[in-house]
Amino acid sequence: MLVIVCPGQGSQSAGFLTPWLEIPVFAESIDSMSSFSGVDLAMHGTVSEPETIRDTSIAQPLIVGAGIATLAALKAAGLTTFAGTAGHSVGEVTASVAAGILTPEAGIRFVTKRGTSMASAAARMAAGMVAVLGGDQDEVVAYLIAIGLTPVNFNGGGQIVAAGPVDAVAKLQAAPMDGTRVIALQVPGAFHTSHMDPAVAELSVFAQTIETADPSIKIWSNADGAIVESGKAYLDSLVSQVSHPVRWDLCMESMLEAGVTALIEVAPAGTLVGLAKRGMPGVETLAIKTPDQIPAALELAAKHA
Repeated sequence: MLVIVCPGQGSQSAGFLTPWLEIPVFAESIDSMSSFSGVDLAMHGTVSEPETIRDTSIAQPLIVGAGIATLAALKAAGLTTFAGTAGHSVGEVTASVAAGILTPEAGIRFVTKRGTSMASAAARMAAGMVAVLGGDQDEVVAYLIAIGLTPVNFNGGGQIVAAGPVDAVAKLQAAPMDGTRVIALQVPGAFHTSHMDPAVAELSVFAQTIETADPSIKIWSNADGAIVESGKAYLDSLVSQVSHPVRWDLCMESMLEAGVTALIEVAPAGTLVGLAKRGMPGVETLAIKTPDQIPAALELAAKHA
């Protein structure tokens, strides 16, 4: 069983769109979504500086736009069917398009609003995010809470991401738990915490203007790793998830239980395949980082059809 997975914020790097824009169907998709979003995705994906594309209001439509355009390129190359999809954080918007819940236009409009709302909420407090690698999960969670951080991404394979005020982030970096390693993330805000409640309020209103369809394939939710069968319920989850933890660990567990045997990660790819190598042993993976890897994606899809 083949599943398409869609990365979240922080997976983008400067210039990552450059080789992709040589593919006509990809470039056309990016142009279309730039028009819908009001964000020049081609420019930001090719020549913008790293600091610019870390801005949440740019990063989120850029990531989702790249993922949707990758789906269009794969479809044009012959990959027309797959069994399911899942996205990590903002990647859930890409997954909603892959599953037919949202149209590409609705998806890019939603994520543009998501990005600006979250950037506005983040600006109210100096905050950051860090990844903690290793340690017992319960002990790590307790330690994070004790120093004023919130566990926000449970990524499996011994990785937990925490968010909170910069002083609490600095405290963790200065005194990590024994047996753990701390990595600062280039994400400017305490995402997936109560600090994002203002963004949830804005998105709740905006979501009422969006039409949905029920998914045409399996789609797993970050809320609890469960398969969602209602398009409206999935959209509601996209809104609420902005201030709640991402349970990617449970998504991987559910995919394994469902019999998933292969994952293809759309651009900007790499992060979720890395997590799957630890959390989904035995599952074949492919991170499509450049269009040169599309033939390999078709081969993998044929093998796991």
